[in-house]
Formats: sequence, C-alpha cells, structure tokens
Amino acid sequence: MLRLTPGMKVLIFALLLAALPLVSQQNLPEGPKPKDQQPQQGVPDAPQPKPQQQGQFPENAPPAPINAHPEQPEATPTPQPQRPAAEQNVMGSGREELYKMSVSVNFVQIPVRVKDRAGKLVPGLTSNDFKVYEDGVPQQLKFFTADAFPLSAAVVMATDLPATTMKKVNETLPALISAFSEFDEVALYRYGHTVQQVSGFTGATSVSTASINRIKRTGRQGGPPMTGGPFGGGPSINGHPVNDPNANGGKAGDVQTPPREFYVLNDAILKAAQDLSKRDKTRRRIIFVISDGRELGSNASYDEVKRILLANNISVYGVGVDTAAIPIYDKANRIRLPGFGTGNILPRYVSETAGDMMAEFDRQGIEQAYAKIADTARNQYTLGYTTQATKSSAFRTLDVRVLRPNLNVFAKQGYYPLPPQTQQAPKP
Repeated sequence: MLRLTPGMKVLIFALLLAALPLVSQQNLPEGPKPKDQQPQQGVPDAPQPKPQQQGQFPENAPPAPINAHPEQPEATPTPQPQRPAAEQNVMGSGREELYKMSVSVNFVQIPVRVKDRAGKLVPGLTSNDFKVYEDGVPQQLKFFTADAFPLSAAVVMATDLPATTMKKVNETLPALISAFSEFDEVALYRYGHTVQQVSGFTGATSVSTASINRIKRTGRQGGPPMTGGPFGGGPSINGHPVNDPNANGGKAGDVQTPPREFYVLNDAILKAAQDLSKRDKTRRRIIFVISDGRELGSNASYDEVKRILLANNISVYGVGVDTAAIPIYDKANRIRLPGFGTGNILPRYVSETAGDMMAEFDRQGIEQAYAKIADTARNQYTLGYTTQATKSSAFRTLDVRVLRPNLNVFAKQGYYPLPPQTQQAPKP
C-alpha cells in the first residue's frame, strides 16, 4: 500500500484547489439577463414574445413583432341617413335647376304658402311634408325649394279714385317702390277708362322719380260713383245711356246725360299678364294691384283674364283702398248686377291665383301693406312636378296638401296647360 508522505499530501491538495473553478464554470446553468441589459453594438435584438393574457389570443398564436406599427387606415366617415327617393330627386334644387325644368312643356310649378292658425307663415317644411294631386292623381315632386325668389312685378294702379284717396295713394308710391329688393324688376301701369303702361320692366332700384310722377293722378271730385245699381249713370236702355227727351222743353239732343264711367280693371290685368308672360320663368311673376276693385266696361271678361293668369303661373296681389277698405260698403259692392259691372272684383282674382290681399284706409296702413305683400310673394315654398303632356288645354285641378295638423295651405286650385308651340325657354 502506497504511503503518502506529508509533502505529497500538500501537493495534491494544491492541485485540487486549482482545478475547482474550471469544474464550477462548466456545470453551473446560465442565469437570466437583467431587464435593463443593453444589446451589444451592431447586434439586433431578437424578437421577444409578449406575455400571453388569458383570452387575448388563441393558443400557439405567433407573437406580434416588437415596435411593428402598421399604417392606420383612414377613419371611416359616419354614415348619413338616406333621404327617401322622392326627396333625393328634389332636395338641393335651386333656380338653376328650375331654369332647365321650366323649358319642359309638361313641368308644373306651384308657389305655396303655409300658415298656422294664427295666420303666421310656417317655415322649415320639407318636400316630405307636401302631397300634390292633379285631377285627383298623386304626383311625384321633381322640384322643391324654400328659397326666396326675385320678383317680376307689374304694378297696376287705379287713377280714377276720389281725390282724397288718390292723394294718399300718391304719397305712398315711394314706399311701394322701396318694398321691392335690388333683385326685383318692376313695371308700372295705370288704368281708368283706358289702360296705359307708364314704364317697362326695370330694376326696382332704377325706377325713376319721373316714372313715379307719371303714374300719379289727382283723382275725381265728389264721393264714390253709383256703379252697382239702377241709379248709376242716368237713364239707359239695355245698359246704354240715352238722351232725356223731357229735358230743355223736349228738344232732344240739347241736353245729354253725363258720359258713362269705365273702370277697365280686367283689361289692365290682362295687359300686365301679357307682358309678364314674356319675363323669365324662374322669377316669381306677380301683378300688384292698388285699387277699389271696381270693374265696368272692359273688353276682356274675367274668365278670359283668369285663363291667361293660370296658364302663365301669375299671381295677383292687391291692396284694397277707398270703398274696398270699408267692410260694409265693400261687401255690398261685390254683388254684380247685369249691365252695371262689379263693385269689387279684385278678391276673385286674388283667390283664384293664390295671391294675397290687404285692405287699408290710411296712408300708414297702405305703406305697411306694400312691404308685407312683397315679402309674402317673395318667400314661399316652390313645388314642381312633370305631368302628362297632351294637346288639350282643358283646365286641370290641383290639390296641394300639407301632412301636418292645424296648418292652412294657400295654392292655386288649378291651371290651364299652354299648347306646346307657345312654350319658350326663358332667356339666360
């Protein structure tokens, strides 16, 4: 048996101590790196998986790359509610679109006013609030707007009124012209026993003082004439004045009865309507009458004039003065007697053409009526549709309804279609 000397034991112990670090370095596992350890320069970091959260990804899903941000898509716009098909066809239409539609011979345009029970105009309605029937058949609207329209206005003034009334009307004429805007055009007419156009259509702001002065008349002296009974105008046979055979000792021909008076309102409205029919169809065409409404001696009949108005989409607006502003007197004057004319025919024109009328007696009331009527004529709803084009010019009924309660609709009750050959495109 080998016996170790003390020197050999010291040598072996020293060798074991020297080899111990090498054995430890090979057998110990590598510890985890610190979180704040920086990668070596030039060596990219390996992708590290994010800790999986329960329910976030399916099992075995590949980890998302670190710092990988794909380009974000543009935000999707919030979807807007779709309008009904009928409204898509009409909303957004303006006077430019109306210009194209008015060329069509079968396009029908309807100005409409809507008032509440208090008589105030109702704004804010849409095409879905209206229903239009022609001859009882529902129509699909092709045009709708609530925009204000410029006016083509024919001002028709009676100049045979009593002197006191005529003086008040003459003083209000500057206010009448001021009631129109810079976008409106105005023509002036006067009538008594004849009709005369004082000035042609021109911009409202360009109406001259000379034109205003030419329309003025002093009026007649005395009270209102008797036009509605058998005592008006002296003796007559079949409505024609005759000489008084008993006057001046029975000498016929020496003394004549006073000449019969004429108040040709029908002829005046007809003349204005004929001139308006040539104006731009994309403007609101109106006849603005200042009168007591008496009619006697016109060549044109009421029905003939009404036909022209409804065929050309012209509305009549009126300011009733003198006897038309006295309720009791005006009511009696609306009775027509054969051979003696009509005391006040103006309300009939206003009603048939869906216009508006105010009766005023004093100067201030007349001036206020001018502004209200011009504003009413300009600010209306405008509806339009296409109808069946035929050669017939027979009257067609219109029924405009508002699908809301407690509202009153003011629109024309019908129209006469014009023959196709008379339709002309408006001038640009």
